[in-house]
Parts: sequence; structure tokens; C-alpha cells
Amino acid sequence: MSSQHLDYRIVPVEEYLRTNYDPDCEYVDGQIVERNLGEKPHSRMQGELIFHLTAIAEDLGMEVLLEQRMQVSPTRYRIPDVTFLRISDEPIVTSPPFICIEVLSKDDTMVYMQDKIDDYLRFGVPYIWIINPANKKAYVVTQAGMVEATSGVLETKNPAISLPLSVLFE
Repeated sequence: MSSQHLDYRIVPVEEYLRTNYDPDCEYVDGQIVERNLGEKPHSRMQGELIFHLTAIAEDLGMEVLLEQRMQVSPTRYRIPDVTFLRISDEPIVTSPPFICIEVLSKDDTMVYMQDKIDDYLRFGVPYIWIINPANKKAYVVTQAGMVEATSGVLETKNPAISLPLSVLFE
């Protein structure tokens, strides 16, 4: 399945918000956009991320959410694979999370991923982690740019989080 527009008509945001999509879809400037669904390596990586981040979340006053809708602008709703954010009661995330994590599937394109990264950065997300299970590489994106995690560790500052790639790719 590739990332594609499901419906080329302009859909009002209210219709998107009251419609249940299975699997959930993103909303980009009036268009319903199907997300690429990963295969087992993608799903396993999501599980590893949730396991390791949940272990540190409570001490930081944070929570880890899987495939949670996030309103990044009035006309855009994105669904990161994993989100690490301050605990809140919002039904849809409307404040920038601390980390948005995207696990690449074999059908993800750079154009699609760059569009999501740009949305996250404009929204104010300080850290975006891009993980590619196929080649066991990971990248950290900030306002300063994208760098490969060649140290073998995904890291953040304030709060300091350090997640070795070795535990994710075991």
C-alpha cells in the first residue's frame, strides 16, 4: 500500500474529524491521505520504541502514544508512528510533542516523509527521529537539520534522553 490521497475532493476538516478510518488517515489541506502500513519489521520497531520510551516516560512527566492524531496546523493532521510528549488530556494532540518518531516502511517516499518532517518542524517539534528497520539506520531531525545517528544512539537534550540503536535492532 502506498501513501496516496483516498479522495480527491476537498473534505472539510469537520468531516475528517468525525469519520473513523481504518487504518487512520492523515488530513492535508482538505485531502484525506492514506498512510503506509508497515510490515512486521515496522510493527516490531514500534513495539521496541514504546517499550523503551515507556520505561523512562513517567519519571519525566511524559507519555508515549502509538499512531496518535496530531493537529500540526489548522488544515493538517499528522499521525506519527510514535509520539513522546508531556502528559495531557487532549483527545487530539494540539501542542508540539517532544519527539515525533517515524518508522520507515518499504513504500515510504522521501517526498512524503520530508513533507511530514517539515510539518513537524513548523509545528515546533524539537526532535524527530526517523528509523529505517531495513538498513538499521536512524536519523535525528531538529531545526538545525537531519543527521544520521552514527554514534549508535538516538539522543535529545532538555530532557536528556539516550536510546541506543542496539536495543532497537536486537
